[in-house]
Amino acid sequence: MTSPEHQSPDPEPTKPTGSAAPQYKDRIYRSLAGIVGGVLLLAVIGWLGVDAVFAGEGRTPWLALAAMLFLVPLVVAYTLRPAVYVNDDRLRVRNPFRVIVLPWGQVASLRSGFTNEVFAESGAKYQLWALPVSLRARSKAHRQEARATARAALGDGGGRGGRGAEGPAEGPRRHESDRAMDEMRELHEQRQGAEAAQGEVTVRWAYEIVAPAAAGAVLLAVLFSVG
Repeated sequence: MTSPEHQSPDPEPTKPTGSAAPQYKDRIYRSLAGIVGGVLLLAVIGWLGVDAVFAGEGRTPWLALAAMLFLVPLVVAYTLRPAVYVNDDRLRVRNPFRVIVLPWGQVASLRSGFTNEVFAESGAKYQLWALPVSLRARSKAHRQEARATARAALGDGGGRGGRGAEGPAEGPRRHESDRAMDEMRELHEQRQGAEAAQGEVTVRWAYEIVAPAAAGAVLLAVLFSVG
C-alpha cells in the first residue's frame, strides 16, 4: 500500500480556525500490490487484444473488442479503482462498483477479520477493498510481539538494566492495512461526536464501470449466439 497522500479542498467558512482546527485533507489508502497487478493485467489484455484485432480473421477482431470492453472495466474496478479516503469529517470508501460516504457520526465500528469492514449505525456493512488483509503478515506480527514480550519479561525479571535499560524495543511490524485500520479507529473515536462529522450515509453506483462491462458482456453473448 502506498503511503497516505493528501488532498486540500477549500476550507468551509464556518469551521474554526487556529491550531486547534481540524485539518481538512484527505488521507488516501490504496493497495500497491493491487495497482501493480492491475497494470500488468491491463498490459497483457491490451497486447493480446490489439494483436487479435489487427491480425485476426473472421469474427476474431470483434470477439477481441468485445472481450476487451468486458474485461478492462472489471480489471480497473478490482485493482486500480479501490481506495479509502479519510479526513476529519467522514470516511469515503471507493469499492469496485460503489462509492460509500460515511460521516464519522454514522460509523458504528471498524472491524478486521478475514476482510476489513466498516459498519454503519444502521447495521449496514461495507467491505474496504483497498485494504486487503494479510493473514500471514498478521500471524508474523503476533509471533514477533510474543517474542518481544517474553524478552521484556526476562529482562525485567533479572532486576538489571540489560536491554530493558536501553529503552523499549521496536514493536512488531504490522501489515499496512492493520496500521491503516488502527489510524481510522483512532480518528473515529476522536471525531464521531463532532458536529461537522454528522450526516447521512450515501451510496453511489459506479456506472462508468458497470455500463461498459455490461455492454461488453452483451456483445460477447450476441457474437457467441450468432456463431
